[in-house]
Amino acid sequence: MKKIAVFPGSFDPFTIGHEDIVTRALPLFDEIVIAVGINALKKSFFSLADRKDMIAKAFKGNPKIRVDHFEGLTVDFCASVGAGHIIRGLRTAADFEFERAIAQTNRKLLPDIESIFFLTQPDHSMVNSTIIRDIVINGGNASQFVPTAVNLSDYTFEV
Repeated sequence: MKKIAVFPGSFDPFTIGHEDIVTRALPLFDEIVIAVGINALKKSFFSLADRKDMIAKAFKGNPKIRVDHFEGLTVDFCASVGAGHIIRGLRTAADFEFERAIAQTNRKLLPDIESIFFLTQPDHSMVNSTIIRDIVINGGNASQFVPTAVNLSDYTFEV
């Protein structure tokens, strides 16, 4: 049976921290689906197509990576793609408390799902999409915070 994991997130934009989590998780799974969640209540900075493109560029040529998107519950998406695992990254203790509650809820909703947590590398712990968006909005160079295959100036954004 194929071991499939889902790495869900808004990825607005996809960062070096996200890339690192996926790279470290790759040896554990046959396939990782990086799933861009669509939240109708949240206005995205980059379009869905652009976010998926950034991820595809970061992992171009890797047959174990699939990029997709979903609306609704993460566990429903996991069930639809046959995933038994959810990958999450942890930067801080606050992240742990939040993610633990979500993981326990997901387990109640889909008892066969297992959440796997990866601690962020220390040099990536300050990297988050909100800070990167702020740098971009203010005309700064955020290239050191996104995968080398991604050039943020190739994408348009909405403020």
